[in-house]
Amino acid sequence: MSVSATATPHEGEIASTHASVTDRLKVHRLSHSFQTVDGVDVPIFERLDFCVRSGEIVSIVGRSGAGKSTLFNLVSGLIKPQSGQISVGIREDGNAGRIAYMLQKDLLMPWRTVLQNAVLGIELYRKVKPADYERARQMLARYGLATVADTYPHSLSGGMRQRVALTRTLLVDPTLVLLDEPFSALDYETRLALEDDVMALREQNGTSVVLVTHDIEEAIAMSDRVILLGGRPARIEDDIDVRLTTHGPRTAVSAREAPEFRTFHSRVWNGLRSHTIQHAGATA
Repeated sequence: MSVSATATPHEGEIASTHASVTDRLKVHRLSHSFQTVDGVDVPIFERLDFCVRSGEIVSIVGRSGAGKSTLFNLVSGLIKPQSGQISVGIREDGNAGRIAYMLQKDLLMPWRTVLQNAVLGIELYRKVKPADYERARQMLARYGLATVADTYPHSLSGGMRQRVALTRTLLVDPTLVLLDEPFSALDYETRLALEDDVMALREQNGTSVVLVTHDIEEAIAMSDRVILLGGRPARIEDDIDVRLTTHGPRTAVSAREAPEFRTFHSRVWNGLRSHTIQHAGATA
């Protein structure tokens, strides 16, 4: 699903200082579990620690059930952590940072025009102003959607709908964007184009991005770092600094053509495979 929302900085039960301007997100000693129908506590995370710096794109990969989506729900404030702290860094002007959360499906409202859908995120926290509509039109135009701004979502292709959803996410002026498998349902060409859009966002605005994906190629191509979650409770098994040699600017295509790309791919793949085998053996 691809819905956007905003959240203000929040903390778990253990208080600490907020993340700095250079750390847009700080997860400190995060522990969380869920309860089964028969009352058994199943730990998901135990003392999880990592941070995301300003202007950094970080991908989180792991086997199904590793807790990736739960982590996003905790970071966005949809779930309160049982212990530990999640901090969102302040802006350079000292104001509170803001999170925008984009899921797989666009969830555009069919009775609202493209423009009205684009400003929906702003409506969640304040009244929309004429300047907001103008900024929305400019951003839609940047994504090739100027001619459909006043039409309804049913006339758009899947890629166009996702660009509207991305516009809606970015219009709230977030300091941190959470992307949960946002491009998985799209064709390959459209996925590459939207990956470029997200990378350009970092370059233009210094926005930090955390991406959850099952696509190893996407994770490596887009990210400065790839965090591999494994185990139960989940822990960071590997934190990979992705450095690629590209011809010209780094794009979704040039990154995949970098000579180091296959080495990083093998490292992530082997890490995922070993943790999957270990998990299967532990539950057999």
